[in-house]
Parts: sequence; structure tokens; C-alpha cells
Amino acid sequence: MRWALVKVCVAVTAMVVVAFAVPLALVVKEMARDRAFTNAERQAAAIGPALAITTDRTELEKAVASTQAGADGQIAVRIPANESAAGVEIGQAHAGQAALDATSRLGRASTVSVPGGYALLQPTAVSSGSVAVVEVYVPDADVTRGVSASWVVLGAVGIGLIIGSVAVADRLGTRMVRPAKRLADAAHDLGRGDLAVRVPEDGPSELRSAAAAFNAMAAQVNQLLANERELAADLSHRLRTPLTVLRLNAASLGEGPAGEQTRHAVAQLEREVDQIIRAARAQQSSSLSSVGCDAAEVIRERMAFWSALAEDQGRTARTAGVERSVGVPVARAELAAALDAMLGNVFRHTPEGAAFAVDVHSSEDAVIVLVSDAGPGIPDPAAALRRGGGAGGDGSTGLGLDIVRRVAESTGGDVRVGPSVLGGAEIRVWLSLRGRTAVGEGGKRGHKLVRGRKARLVARA
Repeated sequence: MRWALVKVCVAVTAMVVVAFAVPLALVVKEMARDRAFTNAERQAAAIGPALAITTDRTELEKAVASTQAGADGQIAVRIPANESAAGVEIGQAHAGQAALDATSRLGRASTVSVPGGYALLQPTAVSSGSVAVVEVYVPDADVTRGVSASWVVLGAVGIGLIIGSVAVADRLGTRMVRPAKRLADAAHDLGRGDLAVRVPEDGPSELRSAAAAFNAMAAQVNQLLANERELAADLSHRLRTPLTVLRLNAASLGEGPAGEQTRHAVAQLEREVDQIIRAARAQQSSSLSSVGCDAAEVIRERMAFWSALAEDQGRTARTAGVERSVGVPVARAELAAALDAMLGNVFRHTPEGAAFAVDVHSSEDAVIVLVSDAGPGIPDPAAALRRGGGAGGDGSTGLGLDIVRRVAESTGGDVRVGPSVLGGAEIRVWLSLRGRTAVGEGGKRGHKLVRGRKARLVARA
């Protein structure tokens, strides 16, 4: 594109230069010719008054010598002889006798070509009654004087214009090509998997629009891939929740071939489900809904689901703060998945008979959901919050707390893990009601609510 633009500018500028320079060069040449012959006519006219007064040779020679052309030997005077006077010839004539006779006979000025230049023949009537002919010799050097220099200047100006057009075209081409090249390189990088590549939005308006569209596309690709990964993680964990219940029920079958086969089949099913879900990479666009739900209702529903298994294992399950409606800006399915993840961890990582509790606290700025248990606790809370940090040899994908964290952060909140008053682990989920800007302030209020809840649990115990 850059060289194509340069070639176009060179061609256009060259045509313009030729269109103006050639006629101008011809005009310069014609002006130099006219100047030379006008000067010759003036020199010939200077002899006219002397011829009108006298035909004396001496006087005429003085008149010829007084002119510039005469001093240079470029003027010749021929007076033909007649009955009353003899002929007079002054200077060396360059024109032929036939041209001189024709001019004298016709009485009209003429210009004839002679060796080395031109001869201007000017007829003048003299006192003897005949017609004298004044010849002014004009050399070729006088006719073309200054033409070559003018043509050189015109050529230099034309070449300068062409070089200037090349420089301007190159700058314009660079301004157009550089953003286009950056856009092409970014597209290649994106195709190779560099999802962080972006293009500066500069250059012509069309390329700025293309860069903005590319950046929007790259951001959308990033979002789609993130949604895809989150969808796979959520789906994996949601399928594992009923499998966890099935595995726990299979564990209660006791020893024996049937129980062992059932547990092996459940473990194999869990592995296959993990493998299938992790291999699913169809692009699906899913995002957290902004409609929200009633957290108290969702907690009551999920606790009813897990209470049957808790009763079978001799666990004590308690809830608090779910008597009244508590609205949160989280989709119902997302909040249910997060609760299942936390409660599933309680059943999987604590011994049978360990109690657990779900407590809800709400204020104008935030809603806090606390899940506590009386198990052995979590030795490394930071690792547990990282995706995959909880993976172990029991088939866990380690995605549970990551799902909880993502749900909390979608509202501007966070997740923290620490010891509980029941003796085990406590997971605090802080859901902001005012968006991401309230994280810092809400975090402090959340800690105050946590301390209040612990105090009530201690008193209740």
C-alpha cells in the first residue's frame, strides 16, 4: 500500500509537471526569440533617420557605427544605384542578393535564415528616390539567450516537485500502513492464542474504527473463553454434588463385594464426569444475572436437601437469619451452586457426626453468609481459595471454593476462610449490595457482623 501510494503520487505529479513545464518552456523559447528580433528592429530603426537625410557614405558609416549592432559588425546597408545616384553598400551582408532585391521591391520588412543565425531586412526610402535595405544580423546565440538556463530551472523545479510528492506520499503511506500493520500483527497474535493483545486506536478514521472493532472483538473473545471456563467449572461441580451424596451413601454400605463394587463404580463415574466436563469447550455465553434472588429462600431450600444426608450421618445442622427475606444481586442458580459447593465440602472433608451451621446477616450495604463446621478445619486457607487448591486424591476438582469466590466477587464482595466457633472451618461469603466500589468499606462491616455472629453462637452453645 505504501509503495502503491508513492507510485500514484509520482505519476500524478509527473503529469502535472509535464503539463505545465513543457508549454512554459516553449513560451520561454518564444519570448527569447521575440526579444532578439525586437532588438534587431530597434537597431534597424536607428539607421532610418540618417538614410532619410543623406546617402553620403561617410555619414552613413558614422550612423551605423553609432549603434550597438553596427559597432559589432552586425548591420549592413545597401542602397541600390539609380539614374541620379550611385549605389552604396556599407558592411557585410549575410542575406542573399535575391532576398535583398525582394525586400527592396516589395517595401516590406522580412526575416530570412542565414548561416549562423537570422537576418532582419528593413526597407527604408532614401532621398535619391530609391529604397535602401538595412540588414541586421541576429546570431543564433542571441535568439536562444537565457533559454537553457530557464529550462534548467524548470527542470529542477519539476524534479523538486516530484521528490516532494514522494516524501509526502511516503509520510502519508506510513501513517496509513503502520496502523494497518499493527492491526495485522495483532490479528496474527490473537490467532496464535495471545488473548491480551490490543491495538492502539490511531491513524485514519477508518483504521481507528477497525482497531476499536478489533479490541472489542478481542475483549469479547476473552469474555467468551472466561464464561466457557466458568461454565465448565460450574457444571462440573454441580454434577459432582449429587455424585458426592451417592458416594457417601455408597460408603455406608459397609464392607463386602457389593459395597466395594458400588464405591468403585461411583469413583469411576466421578472421574469420567470430570474428564467429560473438562473436555467440553463449546463456546457458550453465560453471565451472572442482575435480577438477583432471595438468599434466605435459597438457603432454606438447599438445607432441606442436605438435611436428609445430615440426619443419616448423625450431623446437627442449624440455620440462622433465614426467617425473613434477604435479597442479593446473585442469580438463584449461582447462589445455590455456591451453597452446594460449601456444604458438599463439609460432608466430604469432615467426619460423620460433625455439626455444621449456616448463618445469614444482612445490612444496607452487604449480605454475609457464614458456613461453619465442627470438623478438623482447613490448614491452608489461601490454598483452598485458589482454583485447584483443594484437589486431592479423593477425586476433588478443587473448584468448589473458586465457584463461591467468583459469585462473591461478581457483586464486589469476597470470600474468607478461617476457624469457626464450632471448632472447624468457617467460610465467610460477603455479597455486596452496592457494587464493586463498596469492597473496602463492606469488608470492615462484614468483620463486625462475623464477630457478632460468633458471639451469639458462643452464647447459644
